[in-house]
Amino acid sequence: MDELAITRLLNHLFAGPVDSLLGAIGVHPANPASPINDTFGVELLVVLGFIAFFTIVRMSLSVEKPAAPQQFAEIIHELIGGQADQIIGHGYERFQPFVTCIFLFVLTCNLLGLVPGIAAPTMSPVVPLGLAVSTWVYFNFYGLREQGVIGYIKHHAGPIWWISWLLFPIEIISNLARIMSLTIRLWANMFAGDLVTLVAFSLIPIAIPAVFLGLHTLVSVIQALVFTLLAMIYLGQAVAHEH
Repeated sequence: MDELAITRLLNHLFAGPVDSLLGAIGVHPANPASPINDTFGVELLVVLGFIAFFTIVRMSLSVEKPAAPQQFAEIIHELIGGQADQIIGHGYERFQPFVTCIFLFVLTCNLLGLVPGIAAPTMSPVVPLGLAVSTWVYFNFYGLREQGVIGYIKHHAGPIWWISWLLFPIEIISNLARIMSLTIRLWANMFAGDLVTLVAFSLIPIAIPAVFLGLHTLVSVIQALVFTLLAMIYLGQAVAHEH
C-alpha cells in the first residue's frame, strides 16, 4: 500500500533526523528513506486536529449562543465528568483532562479505520501499548503523590498486616499486568473487528458489509469507553485512602 500524503511529507522533512535518533538507540529502520510510518502520521493528524478544534472552541466561547464545536465539547465534558465523578469520586476534576484526552484520542483513532485507505492506528500494537504505559505511569504517579511512598506501599500490602507478605507481590504483579491488559484488550478487539469487516467485504461485497461496518463502529466506541473507564478505575484505586 502506498504511503499516505502526510507520511510522505513527514519522511521528506524529517527522515534524516529520525534515522539519527533511532540509530542512537540502536534501532535501524528497514527503509531509512521512510522511517516514519502511516500509523504515526495518522496519530499526528489526530493530535493536531484536536489542538485546532479546542483552540477554535476556546476562541469562540459564548454563554448565550454556543456554536456547534462548543456544544460538542460540553457534551464530552459532561459525559466524561459524570463518569469520573462516580468512579474516581471527590477531586476527580484534576484527572478529567487526562481521561478526556484518552477517550477522544482512542475513539478517533478507532473510527478512522472506517475511512477507506486508512488503517486505524489502534490496530498497531505499539499504539495501545503506548496508551497503556502512559496511563500506568499517570495513575501510579498520582498514587505516589497522593499517598506518599510509604502510604502507597501499604496500599498494595492490603489491610491485614499478617498476610501482607503474600498480598504485596500479588498486588505488584497485578499492577504491572494492567499494562498488558489495557494493551491487549484494545488492540485485539480492534484487530478482530477490522478483520471480520474485511472478510465480510471479500465474501459478500453488497449490502451485508454495511451491518459489519455498523458493528465495527459500535466496537470502536465501546473500546474507547472501556479503556477510559478502566483508566478511571485505576486512578480511583490509586488515590483512594484506606479507612
